[in-house]
Amino acid sequence: MLDIAAELTEWIADGRDFALATVVAVGGSAPRQPGAALAVDAGGTAVGSVSGGCVEGAVYELCQSALETGETVLERFGYSDEDAFAVGLTCGGVIDILVTPVRAADPARPVVAAALAAATAGEATAVARLVKGPAELLGRAVLVRADGTAEGTLGGHPELDRTVAGEARAMLDGGRTGVVEIGAEGSRCGEPVLVLVESSVPPPRMIVFGAIDFARALVGVGRFLGYRVTVCDARPVFATPARFPEADEVVVAWPHEYLESATVDGRTVLCVLTHDAKFDVPLLKRALRLPVAYVGAMGSRRTHLDRNRRLREEGVTELELARLRSPIGLDLGARTPEEVAVSIAGEIVAARRGGTGVPLTGAHTPIHHDPAAVAGRIEDVA
Repeated sequence: MLDIAAELTEWIADGRDFALATVVAVGGSAPRQPGAALAVDAGGTAVGSVSGGCVEGAVYELCQSALETGETVLERFGYSDEDAFAVGLTCGGVIDILVTPVRAADPARPVVAAALAAATAGEATAVARLVKGPAELLGRAVLVRADGTAEGTLGGHPELDRTVAGEARAMLDGGRTGVVEIGAEGSRCGEPVLVLVESSVPPPRMIVFGAIDFARALVGVGRFLGYRVTVCDARPVFATPARFPEADEVVVAWPHEYLESATVDGRTVLCVLTHDAKFDVPLLKRALRLPVAYVGAMGSRRTHLDRNRRLREEGVTELELARLRSPIGLDLGARTPEEVAVSIAGEIVAARRGGTGVPLTGAHTPIHHDPAAVAGRIEDVA
């Protein structure tokens, strides 16, 4: 639901009653991932999507029913090839959807409202909702913030809230969304309940080192992929906002010195486009020791070999060097700055999602490579 937080925050402010349908888990080639949501208000207005169109009509009706009855339901939609008019996913996947009423008197509304407001404000937030367990508690929610504070209750054993808050905090730290299984009394023993944890975190960072034409193209692609993009270069004549109008930030500083104080995390990608040893070596020596998602460096294969030699002389280990994507990007035959930006972006997406980078035509690899921890274990839900 946090993917449509801005719209739902307005609904809350207007005092609207609505029902919320959220993807809990997926299997196979399903079109949307856990956390994707469709909401329908009492007047019939809808926002969001849970399937890209395949089952929206049926889910819309479930939302209307939930508004009338006040009951939370968990519904599974799968593939049907026998009846062209049957409700199902044409892609062959399976999707589990939780439908929860969010009316003025519903227990989950205050927590949902707080979670939506926090996500809209750009705060790191996780909301945990009970999706399988006692019927009267389905849809109950707990909000967990980045500082570890929590509000709301799932309404079961007191230890359950504490355990759920801990699990949600761990998933928030990694920016992950998915289903976790917990004992009903907050332990790993006893009758299990399933909880959907949705994380909303500020956009990940892309830091582009080297204020060159290739960087200008990469900034645009980075913004398109949802990154907060910083351009850094030691040369003030090149590192200007006028040359990089799409960048969120343009920094004039020696790259390695900037990286020493920059805030990075496990989602950050670092793209080194300077291909100049006096910049690259101290920068990469630092970058390859940071817990970031991706480190790539531009240059020819000859430049790559020379750079690796210099890095080894600086004490960079073989294990650290193995993290370096160089020459940067996928083999697309790219030549223009825009084509190279697509090549780099493709490698970043492949690294993030576990893709191979090979053409799907004729391949026998999965189309979606998301880890089970993120996609949720669909067999455990419905």
